[in-house]
Amino acid sequence: MLFEHYYGTVRLVTAEGAAENQKLTTREDFEALGQKPAFCIGQGYDAHRLKEGRKLILCGVEIPHDRGLDGHSDADVAVHALMDAILGALAVGDIGRLFPDNDMQFKDISSMLLLDRVMERVGEMGYCVGNVDVTIVAQKPKLMAYMPEMRENVAKALKVGVDCVNIKATTTERMGFEGEEIGISAQAVALMIHK
Repeated sequence: MLFEHYYGTVRLVTAEGAAENQKLTTREDFEALGQKPAFCIGQGYDAHRLKEGRKLILCGVEIPHDRGLDGHSDADVAVHALMDAILGALAVGDIGRLFPDNDMQFKDISSMLLLDRVMERVGEMGYCVGNVDVTIVAQKPKLMAYMPEMRENVAKALKVGVDCVNIKATTTERMGFEGEEIGISAQAVALMIHK
């Protein structure tokens, strides 16, 4: 109406098409077709406080350090962020729903075992991992020497090649809780592929 007011009569033009060529914009559009998206991307984040008397576990690797991460499980922030990225990609919640921190069966459990359970669910839903990218944010300790073992652990759990797993570490130049060595955080992105 506004266009016609300024520019005159508008002529409607249509194009030939096919009824089966439906728009695919929302998750509901895919569900209406009875299909699942071919690719899904998820993002995850986790942070834990450093505490004396705990082991520092990152991607299933015990890292020598004067403190470890405090949490209900082994508090592996990298694996926690990764699991949330995978679960988020598939729109099935997060690790807090699957593995609540008030459930004693998860007390001090290896996060790699929890990742195995997440991957079982991934398989049941008809998906597999395309690739993952994890960033660990810590002022100390230096993690470069442990990266190959971390990548191998994660690749094995995800049932992909090491070339599909990227793990990196950075500092915050002594800013924030990571920079002040109060805690460690991690971020992850996961690409999931429908089989």
